Amino acid sequence: MMVVTGATGNVGRELVRLLVAAGERVTAVSRRPGELPEGVRHVRADLAEPEGLRPALAGADTLFLLVAGEDPRAVLRLAAAGGVRRVVLLSSQGAGTRPEVYRHPATFEEAVRASGLDWTILRSGGLDSNAYAWADSVRAQRTAAAPFGDVGLPVVDPADVAAVAAAVLRESGHTGRTYELTGPAPVTPREQAEAIGAAIGAPVRFTELTRAQARERMLRFMPEPVAEGTLGILGEPLPAERRTSPDVERVLGRAPRTFADWAAGAAAAFR
Repeated sequence: MMVVTGATGNVGRELVRLLVAAGERVTAVSRRPGELPEGVRHVRADLAEPEGLRPALAGADTLFLLVAGEDPRAVLRLAAAGGVRRVVLLSSQGAGTRPEVYRHPATFEEAVRASGLDWTILRSGGLDSNAYAWADSVRAQRTAAAPFGDVGLPVVDPADVAAVAAAVLRESGHTGRTYELTGPAPVTPREQAEAIGAAIGAPVRFTELTRAQARERMLRFMPEPVAEGTLGILGEPLPAERRTSPDVERVLGRAPRTFADWAAGAAAAFR
């Protein structure tokens, strides 16, 4: 049995669907119930309270783990006690490029490597679905705002992250590997707005925020060090953060989807 944490999120929801379609038995873990495929067992639990995961992990052999909560070692001990022998961690590219800032995912990576379980780490770049933050302003005013409008990064479709995770969970040959997951090419915020406009058949006007304006917005839901690190990636990305990784294609045997592909599929949210 496979346990998927964050099962109702942008990656987890698609991952559960792919695993069920492949005939796997899945226990979906999330803080709130969401729409799940028929036959999927749901356990309401929070990674911030590891003991609540015990019922989900009992009898499982594989775990898909998000970076959430503060005690990954407790989660992994419970997983091993429940029978889990393999863990796939969804981490962040920043754990490799800026570990001094992205200490949270870096700590999870360290715990997974030291767990004694078979492990694979997926370091995701920025997700295409972060553009959902523009949904209200695009629907109401046909506008999108972001800092560093002409700085491109190879953002990745969450469905591709889920597809890689499904493959790694189900196939052999991935133990002890760390994969970086990006889209096929850098795309700027301005180009993202244009792609959303093309998807909905109406132009979307892009407004560039100053760094200070963007920082103020981020601090509403991010700790200051993470906000600063994120602004660093968005505004002054390192060569490793600009680079397109071959790992999605290496695992799936196909190129990752473009941002325009994602926007076409998500168009209803912006109309």
